[in-house]
Amino acid sequence: MARIFLAGATGVVGRRLVPLLVAGGHQVTALTRRPGRTDTLRSLGAEPVVADAHDRAGLAAAVREAAPDVVLHQLTDLAAGDMAANAALRRAGTRNLVDAALAAGVRRMVAQSIAWLYEAGEEPADETTPLDLAAPGARGTTVGGLATLEAAVREMPEWIVLRYGRFYGPGTWYAPDGLAADLARAGKLAADGEVMSFVHADDAATAAVQALTWPAGRAVNVCDDEPAPGREWVPAFCAAVGAPPPPPADPGRPGWARGADNRYARKHLGWVPRYPSWRDGFATPTGGTSAP
Repeated sequence: MARIFLAGATGVVGRRLVPLLVAGGHQVTALTRRPGRTDTLRSLGAEPVVADAHDRAGLAAAVREAAPDVVLHQLTDLAAGDMAANAALRRAGTRNLVDAALAAGVRRMVAQSIAWLYEAGEEPADETTPLDLAAPGARGTTVGGLATLEAAVREMPEWIVLRYGRFYGPGTWYAPDGLAADLARAGKLAADGEVMSFVHADDAATAAVQALTWPAGRAVNVCDDEPAPGREWVPAFCAAVGAPPPPPADPGRPGWARGADNRYARKHLGWVPRYPSWRDGFATPTGGTSAP
């Protein structure tokens, strides 16, 4: 069993990871920037540590004291929907975390990325597809932040980047009390032609645990089996969260909104999602239709 330093222990994936890791016999040091969450982390079997990923010295001290075998990087800043703040954390927080891990002699890092950062194309993108580095505006900020994150993680002796599909399930934006559900009830969620790949947050956490022993040195798409345009998934989501049917929308699709291909994870790594399709997940009480 391994000593794990979990950065982002109270996020959507992180709070699912703690009990999974403890149940697997791992020793977990759980990073949070909020002192009020330490009791909860301790009750789950982790050793909490309070530090901010933007505090370079404090983070380095926390990692050094934990002396982990593996760093699990699940840092995000999405609670308020501030994409610029999230991109800044991905850049600066990742830089600090990688430097702290290297200074502490850690060999392996498993890091969170996303599966909709690929350049335009007709088919769902696999991991060999180039990143959309020329994207303008807000998308360019997001892709640039992730490219910086992934480049930093590749400095580790052993690394794996998990490119997650869009999270749904309890505690996410795509839960009945989440931001997307609010948009759906306001008639502002477009049933358009943009193709999206989803992953239930429980399946994302399972992949992160399995990645502790996956072959290092590559990115992996972690998403379900059914990329789908908004005209298919938005009506199902609206029904699941008690929203009215969505209004008509432009059926067009930006070239980058193509979804992602999960065949490598399934065929070569043996990762099998509990929810192979958002259709199953949205309609399941423990999937997209239950609050935390």
